[in-house]
Amino acid sequence: MSPRQITVLGECVADAFVEPGGASNELALRVLPGGGPANTAVSLARLGTPARFLARLSDDVFGRLFRTHLEASGVDLSSAVPAAEPSTLAVAELDAQGQAAFSFHAQNTADWQWTAEELAQVDLSGTACLHTGSLALVREPGAAVVEDFLAAAAPHTTVSVDPNVRPLLVRPEVYRARLAHWCSLADVLRLSEDDLELLLPGTPPEQACDIWHAAGARLVVITCGADGALASLDGARVRVPAVATRVVDTVGAGDSFTAGLLHHLAARGLLGGRLTDVRLDDVAEACRFAARVAALTCSVAGPNPPWRSQLEQQPAEAEGV
Repeated sequence: MSPRQITVLGECVADAFVEPGGASNELALRVLPGGGPANTAVSLARLGTPARFLARLSDDVFGRLFRTHLEASGVDLSSAVPAAEPSTLAVAELDAQGQAAFSFHAQNTADWQWTAEELAQVDLSGTACLHTGSLALVREPGAAVVEDFLAAAAPHTTVSVDPNVRPLLVRPEVYRARLAHWCSLADVLRLSEDDLELLLPGTPPEQACDIWHAAGARLVVITCGADGALASLDGARVRVPAVATRVVDTVGAGDSFTAGLLHHLAARGLLGGRLTDVRLDDVAEACRFAARVAALTCSVAGPNPPWRSQLEQQPAEAEGV
């Protein structure tokens, strides 16, 4: 396995987008493969980073869609677990700005049923970074198993966490109660300004970064949509502008930003430990690259991150809003 490999653990979600039906009493749904961790794994693989995805994949119609999509993007599914439970479904409604509001159908679905025995089979010796987050860290019965897996991995590999708070499924206070523990395990914490408001209401981003540094996270990145991103490395900060783009929707933008950040750091050999060799200039460069990845994701419908060839065709200097 490549020492640049990034292993992603978490859920696949069938993202169903509402479309006008053919009659007044019809509702049409366009289903795309999604889920925050799955989106991140796909984006990493498309950028050229060896990406392995730890998932519990159902054999239902959505599970087969996930598998086809992930494999077509180059994601390694050799450690994925065949699951008897059904897949998770999310129905998305988009507002005028392309922001999605989701309703979830996630009771007793495959994604949350991790067992210690399943994850005990996973070899992380070739993994530079383990990334997880979203619902996998808060949905029982698997959440505690995933936390234990992170704790075992932390001494040997870079750990990245994206809380991706979903208040319709799990109360924000559940995330708040666990976040300090996640920071004690994580080297990288990436979250959105919406996550920040749910986790620490009314707290300025800079103060939030200091709180999470004190809990253990060395690198905190808060993405702020059209206002770019704030990155804080042990308290040293940099702001990176967003990249101008025609927004179709923002689904998967944060996930692809995370992938761009990790890909860029991995390609420079900066992952694999406690980020001891990472400097603020490295973080700024990685965030600028990640912003380009996120912008291209916003320019198309659904969680459809760009391939490396598309990044090469996009001028790097096309930054700013």
